[in-house]
Amino acid sequence: MEVTLRRSVASIARNRGIAWAAAALPCAVASSNSRRFSILNRPPPNYPGHVPLTRLERAGLMIGSGLMSLRDPRRGDLIAAFAEATATPYFIYRLRDAMLSSPTGRRILHDRPRITSTFLNLPYLRSLPLNTVGRTYIEWLDREGVSPDTRSAVRYIDDEECAYVMQRYRECHDFYHALTGLPIVREGEVALKAFEFANTLLPMTGLSVFAAATLKKSERRRFASIYLPWAVRNGLRASEVINVYWEEELERDVEDLRRQLGVEPPPDLRAIRKAEREERKRQKAAASSV
Repeated sequence: MEVTLRRSVASIARNRGIAWAAAALPCAVASSNSRRFSILNRPPPNYPGHVPLTRLERAGLMIGSGLMSLRDPRRGDLIAAFAEATATPYFIYRLRDAMLSSPTGRRILHDRPRITSTFLNLPYLRSLPLNTVGRTYIEWLDREGVSPDTRSAVRYIDDEECAYVMQRYRECHDFYHALTGLPIVREGEVALKAFEFANTLLPMTGLSVFAAATLKKSERRRFASIYLPWAVRNGLRASEVINVYWEEELERDVEDLRRQLGVEPPPDLRAIRKAEREERKRQKAAASSV
């Protein structure tokens, strides 16, 4: 079958150009292989940790992980699986193409850097001057009590390069938090997911915005009036944040990077929440003293 396909593509090459045929050949062979793909005849993995899925398995993963992650938004493994199941066949390729269209994005794809404590010198980041990207990032990690080593490995995206793109997006998430100042409380996560959806178009980020329905009434009102408009405005106008080579920006002034990307930090959510708590305590104390 593959021999026949290759001969057909060779004929196309003579009529329409070698470049077009070269691009068509992997798709044609993949289509041939996909017809033989079944649960009982699973192809070998394309990279370490890869789990090839049939269309039925992918649909089951998407529905199951999506419902369970809405029920328990703290299950990072379910959110990661849902992101991978919904990223293909279009959205992760769009993000990969956005990287290929950028000189910096192409370098990232070539170098394949990782954002973990193994590759980032965290003590060095703490030694950087205030307001640098690296210092802002590490202070956000310390304040929120999180680590760069908690991101799940990509497993369910078939294309090896696209799998790296998803891994890169996943590991850059905390840099987006630091850049915007949004905390990891549910309200902050929903706001950041709305920003990411406007910027990356990954379906998981858009569907995560529906978690706003689980917020308290005052939080939903604040999200609708402040953070959702901020997320849409900044996500759409900002440069593709997937193309930031964070490892090369650590010593740069964070405000300078924000201006270059077109990202305006939203109102300080932690400060707003703290002020509300203090006001509630004051009102409670006043009521009890009457």
